[in-house]
Amino acid sequence: MFKYIEFVQKVGIVRLSSSQKRIHKAALKLFAERGSTNISVSELAEASGVARGTIYNNQLDPDTLFEDIASQLAVEMNARVIKTVDNEPDAAVRIATGVRMYIRRAHEEPDWGRFICRFAFSSKSLMALWTGDDSPLPDVLSGLESKRYMFREDQLISVISLIAGSVLTSIFLVLDGHKTWRESGSDAAELILIALGLPRDVAYEISRRELPILKEL
Repeated sequence: MFKYIEFVQKVGIVRLSSSQKRIHKAALKLFAERGSTNISVSELAEASGVARGTIYNNQLDPDTLFEDIASQLAVEMNARVIKTVDNEPDAAVRIATGVRMYIRRAHEEPDWGRFICRFAFSSKSLMALWTGDDSPLPDVLSGLESKRYMFREDQLISVISLIAGSVLTSIFLVLDGHKTWRESGSDAAELILIALGLPRDVAYEISRRELPILKEL
């Protein structure tokens, strides 16, 4: 099980100033709305409500800003999930909780959700959401080793793809108004657990437990 403190020690958590957070939020919104990884300093300054000089003073390079944000987003979200489920011993509960937290956050922060949906499989940094040490991967391996899950080891990549695809599709359904985040999150978590080999009644119960608040770092 990958503990929160181990994760912090391994990758570190980047602390952004209030100005940097404001600029990052504006940039994320522009990237999500346009589906493009290129924005100009003038566009970013206007969207964030700061002077052009403020962007340079905060050491933000427009040429690398997309990957900087994508990398920070992946580290930040997975660190918060790890911190929230840190004391949960059941890999199935950890997976289901993480899936539902992603979908709830997309509902609460639509620009964040759209950013992930647009770039999750095209950005190398965002791929870490699904495949890094801070991703669902350790809990999938833990569940397999403990016989909580029932799939072949050679199916591991397909399992991770299943989880990632389910989360992204569920976020899309929520952002487009087809389902509530509760419905979409619970359904996705339940079906993932069934695919991993849990009995249907167990998967149903786990996927509908009270969802804890996503902890801040």
